[in-house]
Amino acid sequence: MNKQKKFDKANKRTMRKLFFVVLAMFGFGYALVPLYNIFCEITGTGSSITRGTVATARLDAGRTIKVEFTSHTEASLPWEFRPLQRSINVHPGQVVVVKYYAKNMSGDSIVGQAVPSISPPKAKNHFIKIECFCFTQQELKAGESKEMPVQFYIDSKVPEEVDTITLSYAFFKTKNAKSAEKDGGKPLTVSGRRVSGQGAVPDA
Repeated sequence: MNKQKKFDKANKRTMRKLFFVVLAMFGFGYALVPLYNIFCEITGTGSSITRGTVATARLDAGRTIKVEFTSHTEASLPWEFRPLQRSINVHPGQVVVVKYYAKNMSGDSIVGQAVPSISPPKAKNHFIKIECFCFTQQELKAGESKEMPVQFYIDSKVPEEVDTITLSYAFFKTKNAKSAEKDGGKPLTVSGRRVSGQGAVPDA
């Protein structure tokens, strides 16, 4: 009988430990986006978004900058996510539209949030976004795929030594679709209000 009691107590202790481990993992998953933001700020890449409109673009046709596009998804987000083109050459002030592709590979509706990063750090404040899927949370139903546009230009005041800029997105799982409906489908703002605008698509 004493052995049975000891065994039951040991089981209860193990179950309590497992519960706290699962709880900690769950909380860490929801903290990934702010932790990523902090990491970006510490390393200098920065995840803040500089926004503008087409009207603020000033073309500098005498200079060309290469823009590279990369992508990454959090381990717990079962999405395929990639840029549709790896790089383009643009003039400062040229309004550009590029697209990323995302597909939900799971059998559930999932809501994700993209966090952008610009490198080198000295180019961060000169990379101006007009429209971006990162301005709001994105929901993909089971098996759904879609193309997500980014409209931007590079400020003509970008430092002369910058000839290549990398735009990177990390996609994180934020919540399931039902939780998003309870929140009223409110967008996740990033460093201020949303800005909309329209502009020209560059030559291929």
